[in-house]
Amino acid sequence: MALDLQKVCHGLTPSWFGYLRDWDRTLRGGNYPETTRYNYLLAGAQLGRFLIENPEGIEAGEAAGDPTEVERGHVEEFQAWMVRTRSASTALNKHKGLQQFFKWLVEEEDLERSPLARVKQPKTGQTLIPILGDDETAKILATCDDKGFLSLRDAALIRVFYSTGARLSEVAGLLLDDVDLDHDTMLFHGKGMKDRRVRFGGKAGRALSRYLRMRARRRAVDSPALWLPEKGEIPLSSNGIKIMLRRRGELAGVPNVHAHRWRHNFAHEWKLAGGDTGDLMLVLGWASDDMPRRYGASAAAERAQQVHARLRIGDRI
Repeated sequence: MALDLQKVCHGLTPSWFGYLRDWDRTLRGGNYPETTRYNYLLAGAQLGRFLIENPEGIEAGEAAGDPTEVERGHVEEFQAWMVRTRSASTALNKHKGLQQFFKWLVEEEDLERSPLARVKQPKTGQTLIPILGDDETAKILATCDDKGFLSLRDAALIRVFYSTGARLSEVAGLLLDDVDLDHDTMLFHGKGMKDRRVRFGGKAGRALSRYLRMRARRRAVDSPALWLPEKGEIPLSSNGIKIMLRRRGELAGVPNVHAHRWRHNFAHEWKLAGGDTGDLMLVLGWASDDMPRRYGASAAAERAQQVHARLRIGDRI
């Protein structure tokens, strides 16, 4: 579904809308992914709405109506509000989006200096995301126990997440031609327009085969998208998959089911098996070597216990 700029910019002044519309033209010209464009534009729109709806305490009266008059204090107030009402990690994401927006305004020569030049990024603690291991995944898969279209599709989706550790957006963006059942591989279109081919397991392959046989009977069979909806022709979106996973989790009695937990589980299982960190980065599409330290961290104590037992420290004499 195409990005709806009018909806993102709802409630803004014509000046704010005009700048964000023109920035989006630049982002589209730079071939930025739609999810990135959405997150960037949403950050700008939320700052604009905050300044419009919270004029008290804002010294420069015109700042609420025009992004070129935003000052450092306005951004800091907005970030503090984001920390209070959302979270520090959300505030950090908004900070990064606004950095790009005001950088563009400087490049357009509408500003001499970005108001974020001296604004510190919100500090965030490391949140340990629990993995979704074998037992919980089995319970979730058990909710897909019939031969209907939804069960076959959802089982295939869950198997793909479990077997590959791919991102939600990558799985949602799969095309029919991206799946190679002859070699049990998938072509994921990752962040930064970086493609990578990843293997999937035998059970994931069987689940995909069953789904594809059912898919061939659907009205939208000619769609290039891999994941079809129950009704209609619009492909299943990232948000649709997110809702499905939450619903399957509730049916299974497994709380807080989301795709990223399988990504953490994949990293944990890889490390537990003694897999190479460099290879893990390639498989999961990471560019920073900081990511392997963060993923699977919630299960790090379990890995340490197993290594300790294997080394038999203190038991050899």
